[in-house]
Amino acid sequence: MAITVRPEYATRYSDPRVHQYVFTYDVTIRNVGGETAQLLWRHWLIHDPVAGDHEVEGEGVVGEFPTLRPGEAHRYQSFCVLRGPNGHMEGFYHFRRGDGSLFRAPIPRFHFRAPPEVAGAVFN
Repeated sequence: MAITVRPEYATRYSDPRVHQYVFTYDVTIRNVGGETAQLLWRHWLIHDPVAGDHEVEGEGVVGEFPTLRPGEAHRYQSFCVLRGPNGHMEGFYHFRRGDGSLFRAPIPRFHFRAPPEVAGAVFN
């Protein structure tokens, strides 16, 4: 599996005055292998320099369990709320092949960065 993630700062939902920085991220999962596989589980490691590190895991992605044939891709969007203007995420997905065997697909680290005018703002 080839996994790419594009994060973006969500100005509309963020409120730096109360240390709420919302980021959306678009994920594309492409089956670059030779076998069909179904996504079963996700595991995220979230680094927030203000609130600390935490892990999130659960079934599927946004309520779905996509099955990808070779060459197919699945796209979805999700979000993350941080207490600080910067951070990062990484993790892995668990997949099941047609023969029942399981494997992990790593999700490369991606970074959240609020725009400089937001990250450097001082509020009274």
